[in-house]
Amino acid sequence: MDKKLLQSHSIFPTLNIERTAAYYNQYLGFQVVPYLDTEEPHICLYRDDTEIILTQSQGQRVIPNRELYGYGYDVYFITKLQEQLEKEFKAAGVNIVRPLANTDYNNKEFVIEDVDGRWIAFGIKG
Repeated sequence: MDKKLLQSHSIFPTLNIERTAAYYNQYLGFQVVPYLDTEEPHICLYRDDTEIILTQSQGQRVIPNRELYGYGYDVYFITKLQEQLEKEFKAAGVNIVRPLANTDYNNKEFVIEDVDGRWIAFGIKG
């Protein structure tokens, strides 16, 4: 059976699109491709098989899911290389809010906080 869904791209509104892009590049290793001269200005961030699309929030503050709803991450990236990724992010000075651990829902994951306050998890089913 052919897969109907192939990938997912996260869309992150942000107050300062250039600052957020620079953070993802410098601290998280994403490549930055700007499309700021388009009808809907945005910046694409690429790392391996993932993509994040940054958009302007038009002056509205980013409110992470945990603030809006009491819990929840803002995006979850699947990876089998949690240890290496966590070590890379620690060395870069990334704010790790939950170190690598096994969860009560059977995932092995760690969580970072980005420059806009989003919580981003990196893990996989254990």
